[in-house]
Amino acid sequence: MSISSPHTDREQAQVRAGGISLLDTIFADRNKAFWLFQCSGWLGYILVRVFHSLTAISSFDEFGFNFPIVLPVAIIGILLTCILRIVYRRVRDSSVVITFVIAILSCALLGLLLSSIEAFIAPYLIPDFGFATGFAQFNNAMFQSTVLFAWSSIYFGYHYYTGFLEQQERALKATAMAHQAQLKMLRYQLNPHFLFNTLNAISTLVLEKAGDDANKMLTKLSSFLRYTLVNQPTQRTSLEQELQATSLYLDIEAVRFGERLKIVLDIDDKAKSALVPSLILQPLVENAIKYAIAPEIDGGTIRICAHVMGRRLMLMLEDTGPGIPDVNNIVSQSGSGVGIVNTKDRLTQIYGETHELTLKNLEPSGLGITIAIPLEHSSRNSL
Repeated sequence: MSISSPHTDREQAQVRAGGISLLDTIFADRNKAFWLFQCSGWLGYILVRVFHSLTAISSFDEFGFNFPIVLPVAIIGILLTCILRIVYRRVRDSSVVITFVIAILSCALLGLLLSSIEAFIAPYLIPDFGFATGFAQFNNAMFQSTVLFAWSSIYFGYHYYTGFLEQQERALKATAMAHQAQLKMLRYQLNPHFLFNTLNAISTLVLEKAGDDANKMLTKLSSFLRYTLVNQPTQRTSLEQELQATSLYLDIEAVRFGERLKIVLDIDDKAKSALVPSLILQPLVENAIKYAIAPEIDGGTIRICAHVMGRRLMLMLEDTGPGIPDVNNIVSQSGSGVGIVNTKDRLTQIYGETHELTLKNLEPSGLGITIAIPLEHSSRNSL
């Protein structure tokens, strides 16, 4: 499944500006784009020449009587720019200076050629138009060279722009892959002690000939591990699915701790279909068991709450352990905050700044963790 991070989706939406734009459609096929620009550009050339002719006629400038040669010159111009295209394909990956010099020289030479061709065919198409000789053949060379240079500017501008889009697309894909890799790394940092303790507990049950209990525990472990593998770290599941997976984990731990582990669930019905990152609760529950339940002789209680507040989903996990001396500096406290830090990193990767994760020491003892994320619903409610 592709990455479903809203954070990444928002970045792509900003770049694409709401979907496929007109430029995306035009630039999808370079060959079609070339002929589109070619036809529209030379049509513009014809219109400029016709306008110039009309202006010249009104001012009795004999040079303006050139209607018959406008179309042939435009056709020849198309052929010359096709030659330019071949030349530019060979040099466009060179340095900017070399490319610019070649473009200037090519436009100047072909401008002279186009002007001389125009002067040569004009007498055959325009009555009483004499043959030009000497430098008179190049009277229109400056205009033609300018037209070709403008064409060249559009050509290189198009290729530099499409190159920029391709580079931007590659950067977006690389960013998405980096987000996905980061999410996988954070999600797959399951505590190996959990597997060790579970297998050890199963072994003990087998030795005690408690086959039914061992089978139940092994079945729950299998279901929990299957859930962790089937649900990618980049996808989101309904809160109800997440709670079912968390219950599998807690049932396994309940075999170890027995009555020392007490679980209280307070889940709003409206919150059950809300989407959450897969296994977002498990590291927090594991952290609570390791540091709040296991060290205490009498064990303790873990309370999981979820409710909807406006357009946000509020998740809360509380335990009755000793809490944390400094809730603002949990990393340095003997690794006790690894699960919390990983969870916060995952939320940052997925939701950016639209999420909150806060910690608070409870009275008389215990730690409270509150997660607030944007509210999104799923219609799937079964594991």
